[in-house]
Amino acid sequence: MTSFLIRNAAAILTGLPGDAARAAGPDLRVRDGKIAALGRLAPEPGEATVDATDCVIYPAWVNTHHHLFQSLVKGDPAGINLTLTPWLGATPYKYRGAFDADSFRLAVRIGLVELALSGCGTVADHNYLYYPGMAFDSSEIVFDEAEKLGLRMVLCRGGQTRTRQLEADLPQALRPESLDAFLSDLDRLATRFHDPAPDAMRRVVAAPTTPPYSMSPSELREVAQFARSRGLRLHSHLSETVGYQDSVHSMHKRTPVHFCAEHDWTGPDVWFAHLVHLDADEIALLGQTRTGIAHCPQSNGRLGSGIAPVRALEDAGSPVSIAVDGAASNEAADMISEVHAAWLMARAKAGDASRARCHGGRGEAGADAATVEDVVRWGTAGGARVLGLDAVGALAPGRAADIALYSLTEDPRYFGMLDAGIAPVACGGAARLAGLWVAGRQVVRDGRVAGVDLRALGRSAREAVAALERRAVAA
Repeated sequence: MTSFLIRNAAAILTGLPGDAARAAGPDLRVRDGKIAALGRLAPEPGEATVDATDCVIYPAWVNTHHHLFQSLVKGDPAGINLTLTPWLGATPYKYRGAFDADSFRLAVRIGLVELALSGCGTVADHNYLYYPGMAFDSSEIVFDEAEKLGLRMVLCRGGQTRTRQLEADLPQALRPESLDAFLSDLDRLATRFHDPAPDAMRRVVAAPTTPPYSMSPSELREVAQFARSRGLRLHSHLSETVGYQDSVHSMHKRTPVHFCAEHDWTGPDVWFAHLVHLDADEIALLGQTRTGIAHCPQSNGRLGSGIAPVRALEDAGSPVSIAVDGAASNEAADMISEVHAAWLMARAKAGDASRARCHGGRGEAGADAATVEDVVRWGTAGGARVLGLDAVGALAPGRAADIALYSLTEDPRYFGMLDAGIAPVACGGAARLAGLWVAGRQVVRDGRVAGVDLRALGRSAREAVAALERRAVAA
């Protein structure tokens, strides 16, 4: 039986709602990979201890939507000032075919290391790098790199059976798969990697890239039926821009959410990334069906897409989680930056809707639209909920020991805080991670990931970027 005690924390935020959002005492005990106790605890004979003086303890973050391969195509000048649709052509589509197994693996590693150093223990990667005749297994690489670092991985198997372009004009890396090929690979991945346990280290999800565009309506139903028969969840992008509203109305005379609902793509086993532009009846439908959101505030801001109505969605009944999206549309793809943005943008959205009393409004508003405790809950327990990892995401006895320990002693942004507990979220920046544990195993110690030389990783990234640019031009 392995046990250790984290002692004397300045604050412990649990990821739980209401009065349970903060632990009453400064200590946390881990036994056999699970939280054993919180409170004011005395060391047991022979028990290892971790000094958390001037540190804050959070549950490890749960990132519910990423595109890890984009970690090598950040800050592309051709796409930096474009909205979503032209940006897709300028950056992700341009570079997809330039990836080989080595560059893909390197990109995955960079993204996972960045997340781990922000205190993230669970990653859902919406990987859509699949095409006929592909020379490497991108799914296997994603799982392998996560296992090497000790992180939980949820692979959202993306892909498409149709495009909005003529197939004959597409490069090989953009050509669609057949539905049989998609389902066959999903079945292979589920058999090999999917673990239904509530504290699983590996999960597989059915995730066609975008429901209105990537598959026909009948294929969407078939994918949903197949996934549910195997106990797999469903995930995709939806309503990121007003373009979704225009195109889905043009094609189907429906709103995007109602289109998905009619084709079995809503429910407590479904979550969508973005959901920025929603009508009131769409919010109500998402809430009634308990369909979740992966809120990506930085990417939505970077692409000029808008701010998702996360408070309205949660009030309606939708589970809210937080995600970084791909690094190519979010050059700071770490969870501390993301939750800081989520906290600010929820307040900004509420404040933007306020009206002066002289114009019939109620005056100033917005500062209570999201508390730090709300954001911690969304980014931890909320994420675990949409992923179906019921034993993960909160600091409570019996839950998995996924723990982030932040030091507040080495960065002046944290000095002078009257409430230390809110510092990692409210102050933003690159919080100093004193420790990250996943299932009780230490992944980060004193700001370092074991076995990772960041300088060497940076050199490899620069070389890989140059090679990708050469290959993309040649293609």
